[in-house]
Amino acid sequence: MHKRSAALSTLLFALAFADPGAAQPASTVEITFEVGASTGAVMAALYDSEAGYGARKPVRAVRVDADSGRVVARFEGLPPGTYALQAFHDLNGDGRMNTNVVGFPTEPFAFSNNAQPRGGPASWSAAAFQLGPQGAAQTVTIR
Repeated sequence: MHKRSAALSTLLFALAFADPGAAQPASTVEITFEVGASTGAVMAALYDSEAGYGARKPVRAVRVDADSGRVVARFEGLPPGTYALQAFHDLNGDGRMNTNVVGFPTEPFAFSNNAQPRGGPASWSAAAFQLGPQGAAQTVTIR
């Protein structure tokens, strides 16, 4: 009984100091945007679930100036899983997606996998991609 008690104590001690993040290494998503203008900024939002995607509740969001020849958004420290991205090119720098009177975007936009919209944002299933321990990278054209 004494050996069993000692083994249990050792196990409990190890679990108490275990790093819960060690089981899933952090990964990085890198999205390179092809843009048509070098003004304003690209606003990108990353989602980790279909519910969050539909409700527009991202797990991460970034703003990347479009004044350089290369526009790259990096999302670091993410657990492996399924993600999707929505982005738009904020041409006038006002921080929001501009729309016309009927609500159609007047600034270029895009989704991961270059998924195409159908009467609204591209579907989660079309935009979703897998992030593994080695990370993920995509090139997305904003139109």
